[in-house]
Amino acid sequence: MRDLRRIPVLACLLLVAVRFCIGWQFLYEGLWKHNTLTTATPWTAAGYLKNAKGPLREHYRNLTGDPDDLGWLDVDIVAARWDDWHARFLAHHPDLSDAQKRQLDEKLNGREDYRAELDQLPEGVKIDGSLGDVIHFDAGRRRLIVDGSQHLLPRERDRLLKKVTVEESPTPENVAANDVAKKYQKAVRDVYKRSSRGVSFKERLTASLKGNPERAGQVIKNERTGELIEERLGKIELYKKQLVRYEKNLAALEEAFQQAHLEKQASEMRQLRSELVSPVKALEQELKAAATKLLDTSQLARGPVPEPWTPIRRIDQMTIWGLIVLGVLLIAGLFSRLAALAGACLLLSFYLAMPPWPGVASFQELPGPEHSFIVDKNLIEVFALLALACLPSGRWFGVDALFGRRGAARRAATGGQSQTKSTPGKKQGQLSEPAGTQSGG
Repeated sequence: MRDLRRIPVLACLLLVAVRFCIGWQFLYEGLWKHNTLTTATPWTAAGYLKNAKGPLREHYRNLTGDPDDLGWLDVDIVAARWDDWHARFLAHHPDLSDAQKRQLDEKLNGREDYRAELDQLPEGVKIDGSLGDVIHFDAGRRRLIVDGSQHLLPRERDRLLKKVTVEESPTPENVAANDVAKKYQKAVRDVYKRSSRGVSFKERLTASLKGNPERAGQVIKNERTGELIEERLGKIELYKKQLVRYEKNLAALEEAFQQAHLEKQASEMRQLRSELVSPVKALEQELKAAATKLLDTSQLARGPVPEPWTPIRRIDQMTIWGLIVLGVLLIAGLFSRLAALAGACLLLSFYLAMPPWPGVASFQELPGPEHSFIVDKNLIEVFALLALACLPSGRWFGVDALFGRRGAARRAATGGQSQTKSTPGKKQGQLSEPAGTQSGG
């Protein structure tokens, strides 16, 4: 029976090679993911987790915090996210000048108002009615002012310009009035330019998610009675309805043809999600880029504003550093059994996120030329690592061998002293012959 437990030297070398290769794969994958964090497209496990399938689907998807990206389609949530970033930006750059702070706040929230110099209104000109809600003349400050929460529209600008007539060759008695009219029209054009260029990022966000009928939908009512005439659903509402329908169909999935139909529905839903969410994410990147342009050289040297520790960021960091640390331990043969067991658990979590089981995964969507059924590369490596966890491969070749030798020397020294005390008839240091060794011991 002892012969059955012996492991040939060649088998030991091959098992060490397997441990080294898996460790190398872990280390390289972890370093590659880590290096992408400073690029424009950092790696994240969000996409993999959001598309998880199988019995643990909901668990994996909920790890991301927002599996369906609905938070990116809510103006209040995105605005709060930007406010938090704004506060972190100011804390990261405590030496911002008042001008830099003001410009950043204007880009994010908009200006308090938009103004143009004007000494007086032309005689007979009144700004009232609906125009008065948008623009007014401050005689004391001699300014034509548009409220920051409003923006002068082209048709409103044209209505203001038509209130006066400017003559190219006025009569001597009309020169003064004509000059006042010219200054008035110039002030109207100036304040229109400033208000149209001063659209803040939050206003652009609101216009994208709420002001665009194609995205937000449209409700048409009778102006006199208020009766609903027509309601058109926008793409955001359609996306939410698709999510509900998809979850319902997924729970009732029974036949193979239903799975094919469901995968098509999921593909269309992902495409619509990307169409809706991508512009909002692009707007956020534009905001951060605009803020970066306000910084001087010394401020730029601090690097980007640290991101908050969201659930998905914690998972990303745990995955990256787990791969790096386990890769180093497996290559070095340090705590090799524990590292192999931890690596097996890590790969098993990858396998269970999207297991190639019948009726669970869509094999046509898997990237690359590989095709798997029940068993895939992750599961094979899981069993390989479990086998290594049962063997002292680190003592065959690795740092564990150093600890093993020290431990053996310490035990031998302790055993020798005990034997000397218990058998005074023997000389000190004289030991009995060791038992036969085994490669797997």
